Amino acid sequence: MPRAYWKGYLKLSLVSCPIALNPAASASERISFRQINKKTGNRLRQQMVDEVTRDPVEAEDKGRGYEVEKGVYIPVDDDEIGALQVESKHTIEIDRFVPASQIDKRFYDSPYYVAPDDEAGQEAFAVIRDAMKGKGVVALGRVVLNKRERVIALEPHKKGLLGTTLRYPYEMRKSEDYFGDIETVKVSAEMLKLANHIMETKKGDFDPSQFEDRYESALLELLKKKQAGFKPPRAKEHVTAPRNVINLMDALRKSVQAGTRTPPQQKKGAKKRAAGQTEMLLPIQGKGASRATSAKSRTSASGRRKAG
Repeated sequence: MPRAYWKGYLKLSLVSCPIALNPAASASERISFRQINKKTGNRLRQQMVDEVTRDPVEAEDKGRGYEVEKGVYIPVDDDEIGALQVESKHTIEIDRFVPASQIDKRFYDSPYYVAPDDEAGQEAFAVIRDAMKGKGVVALGRVVLNKRERVIALEPHKKGLLGTTLRYPYEMRKSEDYFGDIETVKVSAEMLKLANHIMETKKGDFDPSQFEDRYESALLELLKKKQAGFKPPRAKEHVTAPRNVINLMDALRKSVQAGTRTPPQQKKGAKKRAAGQTEMLLPIQGKGASRATSAKSRTSASGRRKAG
């Protein structure tokens, strides 16, 4: 069971019980898209930009303002708005019962399932629910949702209650603004009789399972076809380019050349190697080779003494 959207109490005079509200409708099942970079396939992120300077704005610099004239805003702090918010008592107190037929359908907003939230309060919940059954009435109360107080209409629905938030009158547009230009037309009896006949042939029961979101179905079919031949873009390997390749090759060549000839001995008084100049070292010979060289040197020296 999903986590409750709101928890509190339902109160009718001295009778109260703990309840939980859950949204009765959801748009999360609809196919949705993300904005991406068509070149890289990466997702895009929106950034807040100053309308005049076009500079990016950091999160701590974002605020609210009410526009009093074009480009002129009265700044309002979050703390000031918070001080005006209605304190939530987490209680829906039923104020009155009204005939359901009197509520204009335009005022209905968001539906919620209302269920008891505690076994101990199920009896009190059942009393309030069953008292409204068969009477065609709706209970009106108030609830604080998303830091705003809303009027909510409660009516029996199966084992629970259906609560629907109502819009305020200032949120409603006047129908006269849209219907005022419609001319008054007198419909002939024959045409009206024909229309009534067509209506009779198309009568039926309300069955929402027959509703098909053809746009959603077409989107799903499109995505299935594209997915069948879709190959995700391969991530590019970030290879670090070798540095000083030419210098390294030159150094290797010099090393090979240095290993094939004996370097000349540095004469006394020769200028010292320039600072920072690299020195190419020859491979170190083994101990056996060193002893053989020393023995050869001693033999040459002894021969020179005998000759003398």
